[in-house]
Amino acid sequence: MKLFAFRSIRTQIMISTTMLIVTLIGGTVTVWAKNESDRYLEEKLNQGKLLSQVLSSTYSNELSQENWSQIRINLDLLLKESDEFIYALVSDASQNHQIVAASPNEFQNNYIPDIVPITVTNRALQSYPKTRIIDTVILRDIYFSEILRAKRGEQVVEIASDILSLSGKKLGTLRLGVSLRRIDQAVITVITHALMVGVVGLTIGWIFAYILAHHLSDPVQRLQTSAAKIAGGDLDHRAEINHRTDEIGALANSFNEMSAALQISFNKAQKTLETFERFVPNKFIAVIAPQGIENIELGVASVRTMTIVFVDIRGYTSMSEAMAPLEIFTFLNDYLACMGEAIDKAGGFIDKYIGDAIMALFDDEATDCALKSAILMQEALSKFNLERSLQQNPNHNGLPKIAVGIGIHRGEVVMGTVGFTSRIDSTVIGDTVNVASRIEGLTKQYGCDILVTESVVNNLSYPQLFSLKLVDKSVKVKGKDEAISIYELQVDN
Repeated sequence: MKLFAFRSIRTQIMISTTMLIVTLIGGTVTVWAKNESDRYLEEKLNQGKLLSQVLSSTYSNELSQENWSQIRINLDLLLKESDEFIYALVSDASQNHQIVAASPNEFQNNYIPDIVPITVTNRALQSYPKTRIIDTVILRDIYFSEILRAKRGEQVVEIASDILSLSGKKLGTLRLGVSLRRIDQAVITVITHALMVGVVGLTIGWIFAYILAHHLSDPVQRLQTSAAKIAGGDLDHRAEINHRTDEIGALANSFNEMSAALQISFNKAQKTLETFERFVPNKFIAVIAPQGIENIELGVASVRTMTIVFVDIRGYTSMSEAMAPLEIFTFLNDYLACMGEAIDKAGGFIDKYIGDAIMALFDDEATDCALKSAILMQEALSKFNLERSLQQNPNHNGLPKIAVGIGIHRGEVVMGTVGFTSRIDSTVIGDTVNVASRIEGLTKQYGCDILVTESVVNNLSYPQLFSLKLVDKSVKVKGKDEAISIYELQVDN
């Protein structure tokens, strides 16, 4: 079946059906032709044997009286009456088996005719009480009345019988050559009829095979199409195999059950992925898991140049001491949502929350987006404070305003995964992160809301869009030997 492995079910059914029908037709034709051939041959041989025995008895008197002319006339009449007889020979035992009568008459007076092998002649002349039937071939063309009677190499049957006297003495031998052409014609006729029946059977078989193939292959093709659609992401698709109670119908039901289970599993996986992305930003995932989150490994790292933004609430410690834990939790969620929307809107992403502090990253080649996020955060904070002022605490006093310090620095960092096999976390480490945190801390010392370093200013694509004021040309931050310049980003209220 490897030959048909690449073909469709429909083609395989059609080919298999054709081979089966052809095999059946071939077997039927062979058996039928053989039976007809044997039957016809047996019938002709029986007729020939009967005729040979009758003629042998008839020619007994003529041969004993040497009335050979009468025998010759009878033999000529025999060949004229039936073209199944190729030759007829009568030999006289008293004349050393000389052929005394023959038709065609060219074989008269011969002892061994040259139309059949000598072994056939020797066997025919042997004395035997029964009629001899000998299969042989013609050695040369035979003509009778100038008409070709048999061709050289033609298969014939020679029927030989002894001519006996009344006392049982052998007087001679009668030999009749019987053609098998009629048998061959009969076989051809049988084969022709069988082939006609076979063609009809093959046509009917093809029709039913096509119907069966269509009945079987179409549902399979629809299942294949459904599988392709599901593989393409259409998990809502279901295979439609209507009114099938057989194995294909059961397969379709199983397929749809599998599809439904796959959709449920995919939805769970999608929700898990979406939830995971809320913990780890997409840009982080692209670095630490380029081949998918299922392939996250410990120790994956990438060196990148990024802009780091630190945001911290001023006076948070004293504020939290005056609030219940649940109030702090609610307040932080509202505040972080306010700041997070501004960062997200500017094109950055939050790396982590450190208590009330926010560490955000900008992976752009320029630092414009980082400064825009600082401006947006100040605007969002103003709106947040306005909403808080309209809220009442239990003492019926307006909630206090929130002030934040924002520090921004740009430099080289290492982004990757840290931890151990059972607890992995994504992080960004490096001197740049420490400097950004220190710059945010300087906002209190210099009384500024937003401070940025010289590296940030130098990487602005459109510095004219921002109001920057040099605060300190040379300041040393904790943990860094080299002095850096810091600028205040002024925001119009």
